[in-house]
Amino acid sequence: MTAAVIRYQTRPEAADENQRLIENVFAELARTAPPGLHYSSFRLADGVTFVHVVDGEGLPELAAFQEFQRAFGDRVAVGPARDDATLVGAYSAGVVPANG
Repeated sequence: MTAAVIRYQTRPEAADENQRLIENVFAELARTAPPGLHYSSFRLADGVTFVHVVDGEGLPELAAFQEFQRAFGDRVAVGPARDDATLVGAYSAGVVPANG
């Protein structure tokens, strides 16, 4: 499995809004459950760096993702940088809520 890893930094004053928009994407994913899509998002300890890992199709079609993309350039200070990654292993004991 090959996934895309996207990393960027937001402007400090835009970080919370960026997270809110990402949480909206996860809420829509919970409602629509696109088959074959694997998506994770992380906010790093510095508070402004975000990392997204996505494998599969369907994310760009989501209304919440389109909203996330709409003013993305206004929120970002550095990046985004995209790398392809090959899955070595994964484990999940259960579903992790979007906020925790």
